[in-house]
Amino acid sequence: MSMSSHLQELRRKHQTLSQRVEEAQRVLSTDDLHIADLKKQKLRIKEEIERLTHA
Repeated sequence: MSMSSHLQELRRKHQTLSQRVEEAQRVLSTDDLHIADLKKQKLRIKEEIERLTHA
């Protein structure tokens, strides 16, 4: 997988997680731990994108 396609995939995953977080926050029955886990996943991906683009 090329660097550019890897970054594109990471950005797609980040966007998907953003949507999942927004949806989970709209549903009152969603567990706060689940939302926190989604946010942590999103942050890890963001950090990986930053690391790869500034390497």
